[in-house]
Amino acid sequence: MKNTAMFQTILGKVVISEQDGAITELFFAKDTQYIGNNRITPLLKEAEKQLLEYFSGTRRTFDLKLAAKGTEFQKTVWNTLQEIEYGETRSYKQVAEMIGRPEASRAVGMANSKNPILIITPCHRIIGSDGKLVGYAGGLEIKKNLLEMENNHVSSYV
Repeated sequence: MKNTAMFQTILGKVVISEQDGAITELFFAKDTQYIGNNRITPLLKEAEKQLLEYFSGTRRTFDLKLAAKGTEFQKTVWNTLQEIEYGETRSYKQVAEMIGRPEASRAVGMANSKNPILIITPCHRIIGSDGKLVGYAGGLEIKKNLLEMENNHVSSYV
């Protein structure tokens, strides 16, 4: 059974879903798009806790089982995103090179745009090759805020 709940964060409300002991979705709630059973399971509570720690700067990586649904190529891209360190960014081309498909920048961009588990799978760390912020399911303002927050937390530890 899929369980879904909405939680408040400093960047707005997020919806987190889990099924069979793994997180399957995390997205920003926009007005009335949220429909779920609002059954807060221990896993959803842990995901909320880790997310709040991330926003406070005390957590840089997540320790949650993930089960994103997608193609094998998408899953390869999403797994590779996990290798990008907190506070760092990569271009679509760099991610394509990381997966051994240097000519697949556009396909990487498409896979990135389909990431169902925002923040935990850090698609916000992918930027254009010119350094500009491009595309984010949560909106460019949230992407900008996430990157600034990570950079501020990194610089406060240096």
